[in-house]
Amino acid sequence: MDGNGKKYARLRLRMCFALFCLVLPVCLLAQTPASGEVTSADRLIAEEEFRRGVQAYYRGAFNDSLMVLEKALSYVPGNPLVLDWLGRAYFRTGSEAAAMRHWEAAAAAGHQAEILQSKIDTVREWRTLRTQGISGQRYVETGTIPAVQGKTVLFSQPSSVLPLSDGSFWMAAYGSNELVRFDVNGMVTARVRGPLTGFDRPFDILLTSAGSILVSEAGADRISVLDSNGFYRSSFGEKGRGTGQFLGPQYMAEDSSGNIYVTDYGNNRVCVFSSDFTPLFSFGTKSADAPGFVSPSGIACLDGRVYVADSVPGAVYVFDSSGNYLSCLSPPGSFPGIESMHVTDGLLVCAVRNRVILLNPGTGAFSEAVNAGNAPARILAAVPDVNGNLIMADYEGNCVQIASGMRDLAGGLFVQIERVNADQFPLVTLDVRVEDRNRNPVTGLKERNFLLTEDKRPPASFSLTGAGFFETACDVTVLLDRSAGADGYLPAVRSALAEISAAMNGQGRLTVVSAGEVPVLEGAGNPGTAWWDEFVPSCAASSRWRFDLGLRLAVNGLVGAGPRRAVIYLSTGAVSADSFSRYGLDPLTAYLRNNGVIFSAVHLQQGALPDAFAYLADSTGGRSMYVYRPEGLGPYVRELSVSPNGMYSLSFESLRPADFGEAYLPVEIEVYLMNRSGRDETGYFSPLQ
Repeated sequence: MDGNGKKYARLRLRMCFALFCLVLPVCLLAQTPASGEVTSADRLIAEEEFRRGVQAYYRGAFNDSLMVLEKALSYVPGNPLVLDWLGRAYFRTGSEAAAMRHWEAAAAAGHQAEILQSKIDTVREWRTLRTQGISGQRYVETGTIPAVQGKTVLFSQPSSVLPLSDGSFWMAAYGSNELVRFDVNGMVTARVRGPLTGFDRPFDILLTSAGSILVSEAGADRISVLDSNGFYRSSFGEKGRGTGQFLGPQYMAEDSSGNIYVTDYGNNRVCVFSSDFTPLFSFGTKSADAPGFVSPSGIACLDGRVYVADSVPGAVYVFDSSGNYLSCLSPPGSFPGIESMHVTDGLLVCAVRNRVILLNPGTGAFSEAVNAGNAPARILAAVPDVNGNLIMADYEGNCVQIASGMRDLAGGLFVQIERVNADQFPLVTLDVRVEDRNRNPVTGLKERNFLLTEDKRPPASFSLTGAGFFETACDVTVLLDRSAGADGYLPAVRSALAEISAAMNGQGRLTVVSAGEVPVLEGAGNPGTAWWDEFVPSCAASSRWRFDLGLRLAVNGLVGAGPRRAVIYLSTGAVSADSFSRYGLDPLTAYLRNNGVIFSAVHLQQGALPDAFAYLADSTGGRSMYVYRPEGLGPYVRELSVSPNGMYSLSFESLRPADFGEAYLPVEIEVYLMNRSGRDETGYFSPLQ
């Protein structure tokens, strides 16, 4: 068929479609309320504009999507499907109030009322309530992994757990002399037994900042060193009372310098080793000031202090990093039987017999997070995982318990289908983001956690083809402060750019944007090809510089990027009247969060960062740091490549008729994890034919 033939066929198809709408208006946009008469011609134009708006949305062009969707709505006023899509587009641009208004109108018209109301409630909570961490949460049991399942013995006497960034966790099985790895669904994925002679009563597990896994062996009086996959590499320590020797090593902790602290139960002390496992010193003996340990158990390091639990008296003592006694945080009798301690959200998570206690390290105040009641339980370890659960090793109950916050259980999961790619129709790919009610990414999900349908029917085939937590590349945009005095910080800017690009190790995409009076894209590409020694921004410094426009430009370039996205702002500390003149702090925060972008701020001079930038970093899971901090910027950039990520790619083969690319094809996704679930429904168009 020649070009004119194709145009004629297309026109004939449209005329038939318009006639069909006149006789039997069953198309989705015919759901328009009867508040005013809509002609078939109006409906046909609305169909075309709606298709363009949906496709613009999936390209990441949200402003373009808004314009054409508003035009579509003008032809079919009050149409709930268009209102729903306008809500989606406004949400992704950071205009959450407008998004909720459109979703409320769509829900009132009966369109996806339950799903939209859940979205509205969740977004309203985000806007009015500060995101909660572990503090103030009450946890309830949502899952149990018993040691014996039928006639199969999976493990025996769990003593410790080590959650990982991909949602899985290691468990030390004291009774069966092994480490067992479980995925997010509680399925066994690996099992290791240490050196050739095997583990001898493995007790605690510690992941060091260098990536090694340490296992304390109470029976062998040593610490085994494993690589990140659990393969044995070496060991240190031996039986005895001298420096670097143990009599029943138990719990371990690492300080900010990489030093390792081990509670030596039989010697009633704490042994300290350097980051290369060289013995340094020990502490804990009784003195005029210090009470001395009776049965040292849990240990944790926070802000230059070392917190040590004494199990029999039930006390918690505070030392400096050199082992000097400072104070008694919790006096004897406070927590008899206290075992492990782990730092989370600035609190000490303590396992105390059948309870889990949240202890404030500054004041000694505490609250109860978990209480197993009268059930036979002896919790030796309780550690939060990346998905907000508490993973507990119940030694007496011979099981691993998983507890979730009551608020998370009540709210479920927040699921968004962010992108649909139907270029290879009938093969279709979805990008899905899964978060909890606190906006934390839900990571580690498997194919079994998803249920995908097309208009409530299963597709021909379905598979999980990718997950953000597997990706090691992070796309980074560096935003430059181009305020009036910014040129005086060029050496620091060059140093920061060089560190960031080197730490990216040739992976991902590095972009540089200047926040001047008119924001400028300085360049983008592979981080390994950049040269920063003589870098000079093309954007002139100005007293009328615009942070808000610069940040919007920086995020725009990340919307269609990989699952890991970050903006690193190099700040002189300046804030002007124009910094937030077009976009306020809340819309900017929403724009970052709703597109999965982490914002971090780097001070180019010493001193406190302006509150606005610190708020952006805190609200998006980022950090604030000094450009010349001792450890440099590299460790943080590398941390971005392993941080929790809730993006997933799913592919399926559609069974729906495409109607030459004119039909709107519904698709639904449900996500399940333990006792939590979430759902989203959307649609797409196949390529025009």
